[in-house]
Amino acid sequence: MVYAVVRAGGRQEKVEVGTVVVLDRIKADKDGNIELAPVLLVDGSSITHDAKDLAKVTVTAQVVGDERGPKIVIQKFKNKTGYKKRQGHRQELTRVKITSIK
Repeated sequence: MVYAVVRAGGRQEKVEVGTVVVLDRIKADKDGNIELAPVLLVDGSSITHDAKDLAKVTVTAQVVGDERGPKIVIQKFKNKTGYKKRQGHRQELTRVKITSIK
């Protein structure tokens, strides 16, 4: 069983070939592929975490689509002063499918 832990969007995700992951918005190349930086690689019984060895490893993903996350409402209120503020936010996301770990 081969899997990798990759750095993506300020977080780390455990991925295998065929895994679909939702990440922060990432710009893909013209073919719709991206490369993710591995932090750890597990290949059967061997575990690779050395930076020199991980520089040779490539984790490739195909962009499935761009989407937006759920709406979050930010509200601020201060009692007895008449101060109210309301703000909304939706995070830009990209759904990717892992195609290869080499």
